[in-house]
Amino acid sequence: MNLRIIKSGVLDTIQDLGRYGWQHLGINPAGAMDRFSAQLANILVGNDPGQPVIELHFPAASFFFERPALIAITGADFCAALNGEDIPVNQPVLVNKYSVLQFQRLNKGARAYLAIEGGLEMNQWLNSYSTHLKAAAGGYSGRSLQTDDEIRLSSSLNWGPYLHGKEFCLLPWQASTDWEKQPGVEINILLGKEWARLTEASQKQLLQQTFTLTPQSDRMGYRLQGEPLQLESKEEMISTAVNFGTLQLLPNGQLTILMADHQTTGGYPRVGHVISAHHSKLAQVRPGEPVRFSLMDHQQAEELFIQQQKHLQQIRNACQLKLEHFIHALH
Repeated sequence: MNLRIIKSGVLDTIQDLGRYGWQHLGINPAGAMDRFSAQLANILVGNDPGQPVIELHFPAASFFFERPALIAITGADFCAALNGEDIPVNQPVLVNKYSVLQFQRLNKGARAYLAIEGGLEMNQWLNSYSTHLKAAAGGYSGRSLQTDDEIRLSSSLNWGPYLHGKEFCLLPWQASTDWEKQPGVEINILLGKEWARLTEASQKQLLQQTFTLTPQSDRMGYRLQGEPLQLESKEEMISTAVNFGTLQLLPNGQLTILMADHQTTGGYPRVGHVISAHHSKLAQVRPGEPVRFSLMDHQQAEELFIQQQKHLQQIRNACQLKLEHFIHALH
């Protein structure tokens, strides 16, 4: 029994938390752009947080369920609907067979995540299910999902009897995504190796001005538009290691932020690094929207990451108990 794509989206791929240990061979980690939301979707349906999910961009694909399933949608709000009826994000939903899941309009955010209880039957490539588009490997044949693709579902549970003939059923709990105690609009960054090469005026400018995310942004990198920044000197750099969240200064004075499909090395000055806990916030910015930066030290960044992971663990503990109770109560 399968999940069938009846209408393809603009760029919907299979992703997990990334492919690590291969960057020395030029193979980047890839993985979900918003790993917080990808983990949350899995947690809501009782999966291990690292299970593969479907990363959706708007306009997103439409799906036909050939068997009952327990699903959750997190991240961006694309106004999901089952058989024409709206369903919420961040809440587990039981779906009956022969149901159609569609995404009607873009309400908020840039990327949504669809998780299905039991996971998706996929073959791993280098210990990860993530789609590597450049290598055409991993995920679903190394490419984005297309019309008539079928994904086999791994669940061993028969959810049909729990629906009592309904087309779908919302399970009575919802996850909060408000994990940050004092959230701000800024993206927090750490100083990069070449921060000192910026002029003093440009250092202040980077932290004070509002940048705009340009349409030339994708899973590989975000291009920002703002007043050009200046370096103290123009000498060239030897190509060095980069990572998800690295801020590079381009020759034209504009910034680019490396994202999930980033290259493994780069030769532009690394003036900053987006903290890990804010990768998810950054991943939900759409072209045309503003981006502001704020400095943070390593200890603060670690504390914020721990805070985020504690929030996910608390949700996981609660969801496991609620799901077990739901299953046993109906037996």
